[in-house]
Amino acid sequence: MDREMILRVNVTPLNDKEIIDSINQRIQAGLKSTIIAINPEKIVRANKNEALLELLNSATYQIPDGIGVIIASKLRRGAIQSRVTGIDLMEQLLELAHAERYRIYLFGARDTVVAKAAEEISKKYTNLEIAGFMHGYEQDTDKIVSDINHCRPDLLFVALGSPRQEFWIKENLDKLNAKVVQGVGGSFDVLSGNVKRAPRVFRKTGLEWFYRLMKEPSRIRRQLVLPAFLLKALLNRKEDLV
Repeated sequence: MDREMILRVNVTPLNDKEIIDSINQRIQAGLKSTIIAINPEKIVRANKNEALLELLNSATYQIPDGIGVIIASKLRRGAIQSRVTGIDLMEQLLELAHAERYRIYLFGARDTVVAKAAEEISKKYTNLEIAGFMHGYEQDTDKIVSDINHCRPDLLFVALGSPRQEFWIKENLDKLNAKVVQGVGGSFDVLSGNVKRAPRVFRKTGLEWFYRLMKEPSRIRRQLVLPAFLLKALLNRKEDLV
């Protein structure tokens, strides 16, 4: 699978439909797939942490979640054309599970949140089967893996926050029987109705970050990463092509 490299981090240039089609083909072939969302903040952290860099680049799909990744690609005349957010891809995977009758498992978040997310998913996607779920505060990894494998899910969604969820997936992937494992951050909070997403107009125009900044002004320090990231990505484009 082709990748575009931005500051040493691989990014999958496929759009959401192409990713879903590719994942389904891999499921049918019995292959495992891992999905990690990539944004500027994560790229900057990875360039300071070799273990995180290796982890991100080892995933099957590195989806271009942040609008900054799209801008960086365009500035470098790259191939990434559209943003693929973690929660949007998760919902499309739920639609796929609904169509193909795949089994899913939810791991992470608070017990009330993951239970409510499972309830809401069941209401919306009646053909998929929620094989099981577990909150993210369980400390016994063997117990978690054992329960997941006992439930035999085709798709596993892990909501432990980044990069904890990515490290957990990598450390346990060989022990898991699920065919697709996606780190989904705070998606259970949204699916449970506990947190509302930005209005569609903000999401369509790539301004979801601005909406969240208005709601949470304390995020300003995180957003200041973007200008420096874009400049560095532009100046280092030749190094990434080597």
